[in-house]
Amino acid sequence: MSSEKHDPVETICPYCGVGCGIKIQQGAEPGDVRFVPWGDAPVNEGRICIKGGAATEVVDHEDRLTNPLIEEDGEFREATWEEATDYIVRELERIRDEYGPDAMGFLGSSKVMNEENYLLQKLARRYGTNNVDNCTRMCHASTVWALRTSLGAGAMTNSMQDLRDAADLFWIQGANPGEQHPIANSQYFRQAVLEGATVIQVDPHANKTTRSFQIDETERHQHLQLNPGTDIPLLNIVLKTILAHHEEHPGDGWIDEEFVAERTEGFEDLKQTLEEFDREAAAAECGVSLEEIERAAEKYARADNAAIFTGMGMSQHACGVDNVQNEINLALITGNLGRPGTGVNPLRGQNNVQGTCDVGAMPNVLPGYQLVDDDAARESVEDVWGFDVPDEPGLTNVEITYEAGNSIAGLYVMGENPVMSEPDANSVAERLEDLEFMVVQDIFMTETAAYADVILPATTWAERGGTVTNTDRRVQRMRGVEKIHEKTKHDLEIVSELGTRLFDSGFDFDDPEAVFEELRQVCPSYHGMTYDLLGEAGIHWPCYEPGDEGDPFLYEESFETESGLGHIEGVEHVPPAETPDDEYPLILTTARLEEHYNTGTMSTRSPTLNRQHPENFVDVHPADAERYGITDGETVRLRSRRGEITLEAQVTEDTKEGVVWTTPHFAAASANRLTNHVLDERAKIPEYKAAAAEIDVGIEPVDASTDD
Repeated sequence: MSSEKHDPVETICPYCGVGCGIKIQQGAEPGDVRFVPWGDAPVNEGRICIKGGAATEVVDHEDRLTNPLIEEDGEFREATWEEATDYIVRELERIRDEYGPDAMGFLGSSKVMNEENYLLQKLARRYGTNNVDNCTRMCHASTVWALRTSLGAGAMTNSMQDLRDAADLFWIQGANPGEQHPIANSQYFRQAVLEGATVIQVDPHANKTTRSFQIDETERHQHLQLNPGTDIPLLNIVLKTILAHHEEHPGDGWIDEEFVAERTEGFEDLKQTLEEFDREAAAAECGVSLEEIERAAEKYARADNAAIFTGMGMSQHACGVDNVQNEINLALITGNLGRPGTGVNPLRGQNNVQGTCDVGAMPNVLPGYQLVDDDAARESVEDVWGFDVPDEPGLTNVEITYEAGNSIAGLYVMGENPVMSEPDANSVAERLEDLEFMVVQDIFMTETAAYADVILPATTWAERGGTVTNTDRRVQRMRGVEKIHEKTKHDLEIVSELGTRLFDSGFDFDDPEAVFEELRQVCPSYHGMTYDLLGEAGIHWPCYEPGDEGDPFLYEESFETESGLGHIEGVEHVPPAETPDDEYPLILTTARLEEHYNTGTMSTRSPTLNRQHPENFVDVHPADAERYGITDGETVRLRSRRGEITLEAQVTEDTKEGVVWTTPHFAAASANRLTNHVLDERAKIPEYKAAAAEIDVGIEPVDASTDD
């Protein structure tokens, strides 16, 4: 082992999608990896949130996987890489020969880099299947669908910088940047608010975003605290209010008539959909006063530049596509697209969830969102790859795990944890047991890895290089320190070796840059990028030719749809699949915490983060607490038709009466044991944000002594 002290290395925080730059420094021993501020980092300008500052705490954690493992007789034993690889190749070939290639599923990960996800989806297609997906299916698949079909690209329309510099009003619906994207919130959005921007929040739960702006008691802030699952009727009230005002006062500019006429289609469909719409009844269903919603509609319509932020509170519904479509409708009829400070802007949850989709790790698209059933697009990729690609979309990750033991015989999981991340998690675990073969490639023994036949130990984000793409389409380079554990391998190295063993050619790459060079040839929006051009600042896609500087905002002149027009489409309310009843009288909704991250694989192993929130809790409204006899801090059992968890109750007015709120981060009491697996029929995203639930009181804490 080297005793030399190394210079700090510039890389990107491994947590949320903001893309903050940090430096890491390796000490005299390989495992001594420490965080160092990067004062002039392009996105965050040296500032970092609590997760970013603690990110290095898990790099040399005692739980790290350090050797390949093979399951035998219910136990894992250490194996050599050669033995593990031989086993995997043998089983993948057997499954293909016995059942056909569509009996395998492949899961990429938003926690690994563009090059690694690109190579995994290429391997799946070379194997002969489009059954490849990633965790965007759990967070933003509906947003990608709606934005891609109605505007052209499944990403933020604007950059954080131009939103800071030009936006007059932020409409934040189903997103909580103060908690989930804290540096974007403090460095960009709060700066705009300090300079006078108005904020309208639409969320069932009061949150840190409100308090971070410090304008919650002013006329420049509104919180429309709606009932979960009523986003469509609320937005329809907003849309009809704007339409009605325009009919009465056509010169007031609430609708941008020129923009609608020249750059959109479907306006008449929207008017027809809303013709008989009852605003008063809809407001009652939302649980928000009609006057408040109409006041918010006026503020949005009268703003010079109004920007919509959307998040998983909108996307994680069985009507997620329609939810986002209605936000698009609002932006299009008011002309709030195609210029700085406007647009529809999904805030991505993981540091490479955008890039993982960009490079084609999805069952219906190839790199650059080229549809697999588009003959011309598919053939252009095939020309580079040198093999045929299946011409029908494959299964999504939820569909793959639900077919485990039936049409799916094998599963390859790179850096994902579906036992924690998918809804109705208890049944997911049961189905994984029915697989004939499963490989998990990860850094820790996750809840999913426990069901694997082979476990491959990967390196962490801090030990390797590549590119990631942040929430506003900025492609940035990550750089690594020396490998810490001798027998671990980089994800790219693992997939490259496996592809080379399985196939004659196409997977032998020397380094991530060589993979990126091939990615450029099949991904039009990345074509003009090179590692040298990315430099330290990165480039916003689309970047079609070398020398392009990328676009900080999209659609200045036209939309990237077949007609070149933005698509307006009226949508009608669809209630959540489960609504309260006598047996389960509460509505359960979920969200993330600032101090933790998704399935908790990394964040719950961080001492700094665990000191803030060591275990899960549920927010209960005071009226519900009084009705159930719950005191603040009491242990309760929260249950749904799918499972139950035991956790502490927090009595707070942050949630609405009849609505309970909890998180998915903690394995001992994960919300996803309770959430509903019903899917949006187009985007196939689960309905995490609304399920019927009940609370039991008089419960002993999980760790309470049973001694008399």
